[in-house]
Amino acid sequence: MNYITLDDYKKAWVFRHKDMPVSADDAANIKPMSLERAAVLWTTMVSREFDHPDFFDKTDWCGQDESYSQEVNWESAWENGDEQLPEAILAHLDWQANTTVYFCMARDNIIETTFDVFKRNWQNFMFLADGSLLIGKKRNTVVQFLESGIAKLGEKPSA
Repeated sequence: MNYITLDDYKKAWVFRHKDMPVSADDAANIKPMSLERAAVLWTTMVSREFDHPDFFDKTDWCGQDESYSQEVNWESAWENGDEQLPEAILAHLDWQANTTVYFCMARDNIIETTFDVFKRNWQNFMFLADGSLLIGKKRNTVVQFLESGIAKLGEKPSA
């Protein structure tokens, strides 16, 4: 099995927050990965060496300063209750609504959804921002959301 139900997801509360309701349709498309599936995707797309963003170093693309070109403050938009991600993030990603995205928090904690679902519910996802990477399937652009309220805009190497 590649996914666990949102009901079985240990951090599902972020999608049930009373002030940030997630529609039933969107909730059905927020798919936490099973431990095994998450580990495979993490190893393939993020890091072979490290289990969590806190430990990234120069041996991984995601730990290299040159992988990132710009920093944007996401927290002010979040605190203001903005419905949209900051424009600089949207412009950097430039993904189609149906792009499959992976919100990668750790080797054992990845959520798969579509870019349109992520965009509509971005504020919920930011409760989980702790170095988390937003990666698109077959896309090189990436955003790392830091707990400090900064988003690092970058590119991962082509596969």
